[in-house]
Order: sequence, then C-alpha cells, then structure tokens
Amino acid sequence: MRINGKELKAKIFGEGGNLGATQRGRIEFAANGGRINTDFVDNVGGVTCSDNEVNIKILLNALVQNGDLTLKQRNKLLNDMTDDVAALVLKECYRQTQSITLSSLLGAEQIKEYTRFIHALEKDGKLNRELEFLPTDDELAERMVKGIGLTRPELAILTAYGKMVLKERLVLPEIFENAYFKRQLFTAFPELLQTQYAKQMETHPLKAEIIATKLANMLVNEMGPNFAQRMLEETGAHIGEVAMCYAIARDLFDLSSIWKQLEQLDNKIPASLQNRLLFQLRRTMRRATRWFIRHRNKTMDIQQTVDFFKPAYQAISRDLASYLAEAELAQLRDNEQDLVENGIPADVARYLTQLSTVFSVMDIAQVSDNQGTSLAMAAEIYFKLGDRLDLHWFLEQITQQPVANHWQALARASYREELDWQQRSLASVVVRTCGTACAADEVIEAWLAQHQILVERWRLMLAEFKTTKSHEFAKFSVAMRELMLLSQSV
Repeated sequence: MRINGKELKAKIFGEGGNLGATQRGRIEFAANGGRINTDFVDNVGGVTCSDNEVNIKILLNALVQNGDLTLKQRNKLLNDMTDDVAALVLKECYRQTQSITLSSLLGAEQIKEYTRFIHALEKDGKLNRELEFLPTDDELAERMVKGIGLTRPELAILTAYGKMVLKERLVLPEIFENAYFKRQLFTAFPELLQTQYAKQMETHPLKAEIIATKLANMLVNEMGPNFAQRMLEETGAHIGEVAMCYAIARDLFDLSSIWKQLEQLDNKIPASLQNRLLFQLRRTMRRATRWFIRHRNKTMDIQQTVDFFKPAYQAISRDLASYLAEAELAQLRDNEQDLVENGIPADVARYLTQLSTVFSVMDIAQVSDNQGTSLAMAAEIYFKLGDRLDLHWFLEQITQQPVANHWQALARASYREELDWQQRSLASVVVRTCGTACAADEVIEAWLAQHQILVERWRLMLAEFKTTKSHEFAKFSVAMRELMLLSQSV
C-alpha cells in the first residue's frame, strides 16, 4: 500500500531499509509534524561499520604480510574488537542525529544561512538542488515569512553534503602531517589497536583520508553542516586554518568533556534544555574559532597555542568570582542555580553560566603577556572596567540585534569582534597606567576621571540605546567609533 506523507498518522518514522519512503514523502510527513530523518541517516550504522572494517583490515593485513601477526591472530583480534567497533559506530550514529536536531533548533531564523550554504554548494558544482528535493529560493523565502524552517530530511541532506565536501577539502598535508591531528587517526581504531599498533597506523595507506573523515565528521556533528563554509566566508581563511583554529578552541575550552557530560543527561533533563545548552556551546565555539583565525600567533602550532592559553583559562575559570563586579557575579550565580534546579550537575552548570564571560580569556592572557603584568591584575581590570562602561550590556544588544540578510549578519559579527577588541585595548591602556602593582578599583576610577569627557559621551550614547528596544545598524557603527576614541585616548 502506498500513502502520502501527510496521511501517515504515526508520530515517528524510522527506516530500517532503503527507500521505505521517498524524499518528498519524508519532507511532507515532517512538515505535517512527524519526526523522520532519511534512510541514509537511519541506516548509517551499516556504512560506518563497513568503513571501520576496511580500515582495520588494511592495517591488520599489512601486519600479517610483514610477519608481525599470524592469520589466526588477526582473525582473533577482529573477533575480540567486535564490541569496540560497535561502540565507535554507535557514537557516530548518535552524534549525527544529534547534529541534525541542533541544526533545526532555530527553525526559520537559520533559513538565510542555510540558503547561502546551498548556494555555495551549487556554485562549486557539488549539489543539484532539484535532484535532492531541496526548496527553491522562492520557497525558502516563503518559509521564512511563515516562520517555518528546514525539515529534518532536508537538513539530513545538507549534513551529508557538508561532510562529503569537507572530507575532500581536508585531505591536505598541513592536516594529515600535523602532529596534533594524529589523534584523529588513532581514535578511528579500537583502543586495543591504538595500544599495540600506533606506530604502524602512521603508515596506513588511507591515513590522509581517515584523518580528513574523522575531522569532517567532528566539525559537522558538533558545529553543523555549514560551519566551515561560514567561517571561510566571514574570515577569508582557508579550510586548513579553519580546522586548526577550531581544534585550538575545542581543546582550550574542554569541549569534548563538557559535551559528553551533557550527553550523559539524556532522559534525565528536558531534551529542550539539553539541546539549548549544546547549541550554546556551538555558538561559543564558532566565536572562539573566529577569534583564533583573526588573532592567533601563527608562529605557534596547535598544541603550543593551547599550552599558552590553557593556564590562563584554568585560572580565570577557577577564580572568576574574584574578578567580577558584584552585580554581574550575582547574575551568574542566579543563572547557575536555575540550571542546577533543572537537573544540571553543579560543575557543569558553573561551566555553562561562566562560558560567555570566560571567553575573554584569550584577550586577557595576551594583555597580561604584552603588558608584563599578572594575569589576575589584567583580568580584574578587564572585567571591572567592562562593567563600569556597560560593555557586557552593549554586547547583549549586538547579539540580540535581528538581521535581515547575509551582510547584516556579517556586520553583527564584526561588531562583536570589534567590541571584544576595544575592551581588550581599553584594558591594556588602563593596565599600562598601573605599573607593576596597584589596586584595580583605584586605577580604574583614576582613569575614568582623567577621561571624564569621553566617558560621558560614551554613557550618553548608551542612554540612547536604552530608550528603544530596536536599533539601526548605523547606531552600532557610531557607538563603536566613540568607544574606539576612548580606547585610543592617552
């Protein structure tokens, strides 16, 4: 019997085989409120298992040929690793469907960025929109007006193409010859092989492709199908640089650990809260990746960069309460308590509520290093000066500013970057007046008094913002110029 998607009354439809439904049928069912992915998503376990099997057998067959293993030992190893391979496969299946969920979270708000991603794929000759039953530009515009986002089957297509394109682009010497990314090669194999044959893995004939595949899966699963393309467009960086800067951000902020802790809360906290928190991590990692693309010291490799910033990240995360103004600290503690009351473990709740504040660690670490002052002094001046000038409030206004097109989205991102840079510049100026040691509150007060006229102009500008709930983009440009004048004053 054949029925249309809108006629199916089930709430969830899973495809145990190929072509249980047409793509148009899936989209229609999803548009009618049903929960569905695609056949290639629901059946990805078989393909992923096959990929793992091929990679493992190539490694073990080489060991047999070199006399390091007998055929009997090889076969026993394969049997002993069954459960380990299953765990690798299931993790990838879980992460991919999770990624589709996060990519659908904002619905129509993300139509514009997904439209741009579709255009990029079409321009590069990678995607035939009609063949994949993706909406036309007119249909996407109509959905945006109606507040309707892409369906899960449509996002599944974009997720697949995001991975396929990245796997091709990431086969680069700067990636597969990078010592840091060797861990992607090792983690593609069960722990038993990692322990015994790590050296032999480095000569695997598919080494470049395995690393590219693992890295592409990680980027798309954690950050969404269009993350890499968005970074390329917003920063002009090449794909290798995007991957390296994401790796730095991911390692610095302990993303893997916090992500796993949130996953362990499956069916223990509301899925809506869990997904919102994971999406928050996406946003912060996107912002951090952009920061490293713009500001990292390119004479340092990935591990050296992480090692430079990690002590500052750990110290500021631990001692943040001593650097913040009372009102800002009280707000963070209230937010933390709300999460705890909703079932989030206390340490995870603290990490998440502090995340947007601790994000400033890169700027603070560089101010401390450049000015030759202690990290604690640089941090206290950075945060308390920001509080006195209402910079955190101003950042919220930028973040909440709605955008109508790609160029406004770029402008909003540039305003966020500029504000971060101006706060860093202001902190550097104030730290410079401090000498080797001083009281942060006193030196801030003295500096504000010394530049009273410019400070008052800035506060009048903020007062204008506070009188209305909506703002034109031109207002942000003018405000940023006032702040720049303040940061450049001597």
